Amino acid sequence: MNLDRPWETPEAEWRADVGRVRAGRRLVPSAWPGGARSALALSFDCDHETFELGAGRSAIGRLAWGEFGRRTGVPRILEVLAQHDARATFFHPAVAALIDASAIQPIVDAGHEIGVHGWIHENTSRLDRQTERDLLLRARDTLAHLSGQMPVGHRAAQWDLSPHTIELVAEAGFLYDSSMMADDDPYEPLVAGRPSRLVEIPVDWVRDDAVYLLFNREPATRPFTPPEAVFDIFRREFDAAHAAGGVCQLTFHPFVIGYRSRIWILDALLSHARAKGDVWIATHADIARRIAQDLELTRT
Repeated sequence: MNLDRPWETPEAEWRADVGRVRAGRRLVPSAWPGGARSALALSFDCDHETFELGAGRSAIGRLAWGEFGRRTGVPRILEVLAQHDARATFFHPAVAALIDASAIQPIVDAGHEIGVHGWIHENTSRLDRQTERDLLLRARDTLAHLSGQMPVGHRAAQWDLSPHTIELVAEAGFLYDSSMMADDDPYEPLVAGRPSRLVEIPVDWVRDDAVYLLFNREPATRPFTPPEAVFDIFRREFDAAHAAGGVCQLTFHPFVIGYRSRIWILDALLSHARAKGDVWIATHADIARRIAQDLELTRT
């Protein structure tokens, strides 16, 4: 693509770009476990210090900000999840896990999933294919060693994907990806028109706490949404998914949601979901496995 004059791009080129990775069939199973009407997929992106390191910076204050996520945010999150007997997925850049390997164990011991979130929270879209592949496999194997469980889920850092990301994730044997935004409910990504055999559990900025609550100097962003409004947005997303019988996927960050004045959002959402009485609150991996199982049954 010509960044300065995109209108001059030949049709064959923009069609190839658009067709590289597309959404295939929607993947909502015929029934959720236990007679549930819908599924709630909670995820926590444990960027920690790599929020700074992955941008090529090492400011002491910002590293401490990331450390807050591991030191304070994650324990508060685990406490709330335990109160509601809820399982969730914690996506980790491998470097964030290596900085304090002992912090992984309480997450695993509580029955939660560990997923891959890059090596050092690098921008995947800037990598050549071989480098991206090497970092993906290194991150997967490092997290497997630290957690004692082989990760089956991938989420690109910053949700930035290269033209090769989905293909590489499939080749590496992952069960699912959670980086794309082509639907509310899970679907199968197509790579150059071919089924990838991956389950995509889509994300979206509207369902991400950082969009509303993250303060940042560079690039300059300022929180402008009060916690009550964030809760209302997430609750409405959940209620609509529940009414449709689909999946509500939400993304949180321990160094964003983990503050005393914000952790109540997670608690209130879980209380609201449990009050429905027919919601399956599960890890991304369990949801992907349920979908894959259902599809396998329909193929035979």
